[in-house]
Amino acid sequence: MEARLRQALARAEEVAKTLADPSTASDPARLKALGREHTTLEPIVRLAERLERLESELGQAREMALEADPELVALAKAELARLTPQVDTMRAELHELLLPRDPLDDRDAIVEIRAGTGGGEAALFASELFRMIRRFAERKRLSVEPISLSEGSEAQGRIHTSAATVAVLPEAEDVDVVIQPNDLKIDVFRSSGPGGQSVNTTDSAVRITHLPTGLVVSQQDQKSQLQNKLKAMEVLRARRLARMIAEQEAARSRDRRAMVGTGDRSAKIRTYNFPQSRVTDHRINLSVYDLTGVMDGDLDELVNALRMASRQEMLSA
Repeated sequence: MEARLRQALARAEEVAKTLADPSTASDPARLKALGREHTTLEPIVRLAERLERLESELGQAREMALEADPELVALAKAELARLTPQVDTMRAELHELLLPRDPLDDRDAIVEIRAGTGGGEAALFASELFRMIRRFAERKRLSVEPISLSEGSEAQGRIHTSAATVAVLPEAEDVDVVIQPNDLKIDVFRSSGPGGQSVNTTDSAVRITHLPTGLVVSQQDQKSQLQNKLKAMEVLRARRLARMIAEQEAARSRDRRAMVGTGDRSAKIRTYNFPQSRVTDHRINLSVYDLTGVMDGDLDELVNALRMASRQEMLSA
């Protein structure tokens, strides 16, 4: 940890100097990247400074405990009892902050929820998952912008055994994914389904095909062809980035678990049992018996347990 801390502190000083350089402002992409790195390193610097002060006080208390004066020894023991748990806790916090971070953690996310096995009832289940995630985002004061929504109309009443898949894709930036205009095939067509004024009367819907990879994105929920094209390009870049990341990770680890499986009941990673009011995450063997709260976006217990399991894996590695 000491070596990693020295590297982090040296890098924090270097980033601060670079940000203070007037020439950095002329490169917006670099300025943004350095700003993110500064935000990540600043808590480490602050915590390291606090820890250094407490460790100094702890060292003084240990020296005082060796004095011959009983009053000083008693005072030193009281200080040791107060400072030792604080230092231990702070060291653990600093250790966690020094763990390698996913460089995509600070990105906005595009969430795809799709019905799996179960027909119309699976579509209803998927819609309830969408509501759950939207409520969770609202609780965390995060904004949600639906990009494309297709609602099922067959199922009614309580959901029976059905499945849905959820994928979370980091939003791509132009610096990450370079898509050449010549690699795109863009088709326009008339929107279908309910919509606002002029949505169904003009060729405003857009389908973009990325020829080198075969990725296809369709967008028709916006009011104009330009808006649909911009939204489709956002999704295309995100999917292209996700594929690039998957290819890189597959090269490093063949047994990496896929985020989304087949969408079949046997591929479950989380079970929502409505009769028992139970949610079970099979990856960490955790069950929560508050399905109503979970479906209303109260996901803190699940999220915190998954985060802790992830940190333990990183510490073990």
